[in-house]
Amino acid sequence: MRSLKRRVLLDTRYTLVGFPTAVIAFVLLVAGFAAGVGTVVVWIGVPILVGTLMVARGFADAERAWLADVLERPPVRPRYKPAPAGAGRFRRLVNPLTSGQSWLDLLHGLLNFPISIVSFVVTVVFWALPLAGLTYPIYGIVTSRIPGNTELPQLLGFGAGYWTNVLFYVSLGLVSALLLPFLVRGSALLRAGLGRALLTGVAELHERIDDLAEGRAAAVSAEANALRKLERDIHDGPQQRLVSLAMELSRAQRQMNKDPQAAQATIDSAITATRETLDELRALSRGIAPPILSDRGLAPALAALAGRCTVPVDLDVQVSERYQASVENAVYYVVAETLTNVAKHSRATVCTVQLTRAAGVLMLTIGDDGVGGAHVAKGHGLAGLADRLRAVDGELTVRSPDGGPTVIVAEVPCA
Repeated sequence: MRSLKRRVLLDTRYTLVGFPTAVIAFVLLVAGFAAGVGTVVVWIGVPILVGTLMVARGFADAERAWLADVLERPPVRPRYKPAPAGAGRFRRLVNPLTSGQSWLDLLHGLLNFPISIVSFVVTVVFWALPLAGLTYPIYGIVTSRIPGNTELPQLLGFGAGYWTNVLFYVSLGLVSALLLPFLVRGSALLRAGLGRALLTGVAELHERIDDLAEGRAAAVSAEANALRKLERDIHDGPQQRLVSLAMELSRAQRQMNKDPQAAQATIDSAITATRETLDELRALSRGIAPPILSDRGLAPALAALAGRCTVPVDLDVQVSERYQASVENAVYYVVAETLTNVAKHSRATVCTVQLTRAAGVLMLTIGDDGVGGAHVAKGHGLAGLADRLRAVDGELTVRSPDGGPTVIVAEVPCA
């Protein structure tokens, strides 16, 4: 109830305070635009138009601040086109005329006037009706005794009695009070919709483009880091084993005629080394594209990861559907890297992994009772996980105070 009251009061403030502001803005912008266009042929109109656009920008900034309360989202200010570097005084003067957002601000100031009238009238009427109707039992004692007074209930056939009037007006007040939150909210959203479309729509589009660019850059960075890690692992592991294996086989070949028993022992050692190398290559391939993930999905793949972890893992996978390969790979990679970090650094005795889906988002939660201290700063392992998730519009949150416990939450859109 408290939040509903706050919502109604914020919407009321927006429509009531915004009305005189819209009137002032409309008068100034119409006068400035007309004067600027009318005198532009003699160049006087250029600075007048520029000044009008700057005034429109000021009103637009105020509207954006109010939109944050109505739409319950942080204010988004568009990027106005700056003057070119080294531009002269006249070029800097007329720079607002070259910015598309400046003209959208002006258009908003003109269109906002009639919409503000509608919002203001609706708000005033539906605040007045409950107040007048519910307080009628007080002031109705006086008005019902005024000679010649013709009450609305009389016209409607309810009779002229005081209690009949009380029933009518109080009922009207109650109905209006029930409708008040919805109609005030609707009138506020009507005006806020225009503001969002003209004042923040371009900014939100630019923000989305920037997010996509960051996601692409994060994907490229994550893949580059993964390739470098794979190259390092192959160089430090299987490649060294294969070099050693080649040397062992060469030695066995030399020993074959002189000392068959020694040659046999060397061959046995080489066979063991071959098996170890194959196991290591399989482990590396699981980190790239695990067959169990592509064949059977997330639940069996995560179960396999949990089974190989040296720390006991309590696994709870509440999804059985298949998702896009990029989404499944991202979730698998986060679990694989996190379990590896838990085993190497956390000194934990137990780890929990939970995967659920809610409202088109896969929610992955990984926790351990270790020493904590994990974070996503650049240069740390978790930074790569954050980049990997940004590539699929996901988000990584880490809570890991010194001394533990650690909770890592990954949200991946899957709709």
